[in-house]
Amino acid sequence: MSDSSPPAQPGPRPDDPTAIPAEHAAGDGPAEVGHTHADVSGGSLRAATFGAMDGLVTNISLVAGVGGAGASAHTIVLSGVAGLIAGAFSMALGEYTSVSTQNEQVDAEVRVERREFDRHPQAELDELVDEFRTMGMSETTARAAATEVHRDTDRAVDFHITSELGLDPGEKPSPWVAAVSSFVMFSLGAIVPLIPYLLGFESLSAGLLVGGVGLLVAGGVAAKVTAHPIWRGALRQLAFGVIAAGATYLVGWLIGSPGVG
Repeated sequence: MSDSSPPAQPGPRPDDPTAIPAEHAAGDGPAEVGHTHADVSGGSLRAATFGAMDGLVTNISLVAGVGGAGASAHTIVLSGVAGLIAGAFSMALGEYTSVSTQNEQVDAEVRVERREFDRHPQAELDELVDEFRTMGMSETTARAAATEVHRDTDRAVDFHITSELGLDPGEKPSPWVAAVSSFVMFSLGAIVPLIPYLLGFESLSAGLLVGGVGLLVAGGVAAKVTAHPIWRGALRQLAFGVIAAGATYLVGWLIGSPGVG
């Protein structure tokens, strides 16, 4: 008796660049072909990067300014720790307030858009038709697509907000994530120039040198995450830190030097 079942289809080769990942093959979600995207909507990346850079530059500058005035190692450490705590809380609270305000503004715009849907549904539909036509669709295709979108009011409102403001109401960043990321990374950055002092080395040069290494590493990591040349990001961040530290060192030296002023 012959086997009438269809022949088995060969599976994709492991090195096949067009193969759909197994986790998407069973309908777990849409697959990206040939690439993936990082999550840039959660609010942590920007806050973490900004916090680390700010912590480094702020405390390197603070150490340079106080050290340039001739302060003792104890005073430098005290100033650095105070700057760390104050800066970390300031960054965290600022990020929380900033992200919360942005989210509230998006919610307000959604309410405005929903009122327009209730009052002028045809005008909103025509607006979306025009938007689709600017994307290259014909009048017939644009109107059919817009009508399809407008069958679901919630989806249509979100689509209009994204189209008009460039913001996705369903992907708002978390203010708590932004605040915690900023607090932690600012603290880590701010502690770097204090490491030599905490290890018993009473040397301003050592603190600034370690801080400079921290700037290079932080700038390089940020460039790596954003797929930019690592050396360029590292040197750019070091240059920013040198400018800030040089300015505060000069101010500290002028104020701390006897007979000046």
